[in-house]
Amino acid sequence: MERIIEEIREDLSRRIAATADRLADRTLAEDPAYAALLGRAELRERIHHNLRQSVEGLVLGVRGLPVELADARATGTLRAEQGLPLASLLRTYRRGGRLVWQALTEAVAAHDPEALPRLLPAAAVLWDVLDQLTDAVADAYRRTEAARSDRDRERRAALLDALLDGAGPPDGPAVSEAAAQLGLPERGRFAVVVLGSGSSGSSGSSGGSRGSADPGGPGRPGTEPAPGGLRVLWRIRADGETGLVELGHHPLDSVRELLGPLGARAGVSPVVETPGHLARARWLAALALRTVPASGGPCTALLDERLPTALVASQAELAGRLRQVVLGPVLALPAEDRRVLLNTLGTWLTCQGSTTYAAQRLYCHRNTVSNRLRRLEQLTGRTLSDPAHVVELALAHAAVLQRAAGEPAAAGPKPAGRTPRRGS
Repeated sequence: MERIIEEIREDLSRRIAATADRLADRTLAEDPAYAALLGRAELRERIHHNLRQSVEGLVLGVRGLPVELADARATGTLRAEQGLPLASLLRTYRRGGRLVWQALTEAVAAHDPEALPRLLPAAAVLWDVLDQLTDAVADAYRRTEAARSDRDRERRAALLDALLDGAGPPDGPAVSEAAAQLGLPERGRFAVVVLGSGSSGSSGSSGGSRGSADPGGPGRPGTEPAPGGLRVLWRIRADGETGLVELGHHPLDSVRELLGPLGARAGVSPVVETPGHLARARWLAALALRTVPASGGPCTALLDERLPTALVASQAELAGRLRQVVLGPVLALPAEDRRVLLNTLGTWLTCQGSTTYAAQRLYCHRNTVSNRLRRLEQLTGRTLSDPAHVVELALAHAAVLQRAAGEPAAAGPKPAGRTPRRGS
């Protein structure tokens, strides 16, 4: 077999050159990806090289020697870096393999038709060589693409961090550059979502491009539209999972539908109009999340619907003082008495001051609720008929619930000249 190939080498070389011309023309005519990437001369030269490599691999295979794959790997790496689709690359390789066999059989037939039967064993060798070459190309391509995807995810994560953590002034170049590279408009309608730790929706991987980017939730990874047409960029770090939502014309309440499948505790910021305000929005979303009981089930908390509770959550030191000043005598009671009175107050507030409805929820008589509330008034020196006193009691009760939940104080961007205070 090796002798036959040596005898037809010159003719085979001419046929391979002509084959490279035909395959280059066909590839440019049928594959827009190749046409956009390479000129005819460069593509023809590359194809010609690959076809010769296939013949050389056949000779090595006949001898039982390993095929040289370094060049095929280099081609796979280069085309991945250039962005050529893998399907286009492999299709050209496979077409080239078939044309090599055609050129080989034609050259043998022209040289000595009676030698054709002796060529048949070479078919299996050639297909094995072609498989090795295409596998090497594909493997190098996928490795390069994976590495590039990792770099892109890291880059997108850094860009998201720049926006969500506040890299410089809101109208500074760092923010504008990060927004532009993430495809965010200079002005629009944005919101930030923060998921609670331990939520079933958290996946624990980096997004970004959720971008985020990462499996297991709506709008993930990164730039994919979420259900309802919202665009979400997810960012997952050790301290939790955050989503940057580009709302477009959708109302803020549509975020509830977005988060529903996650089954998560979530806080949602108000709408902001520029990427420069996303760091503040992230802090507000985290504050909204702190209004959701840690022991409760899935819940999406919009900050603007929980402002009184969020106000308490944002001022841990004052919240502690509020608990003590307003409800100190109640908190000093034995555990069961304390629990009953605080539960009754919370239920009465939830029922909008209706003793009847509160009794139904508490499974007790209306007079029992009234007696408990009178005792609470006596202990606190506040009356539930005074709106100002009701506000104090409601905020103090929220402070008690947050203290019981044991959630740490939220960290956020610091307004100029001020330092957020932390308390117990």
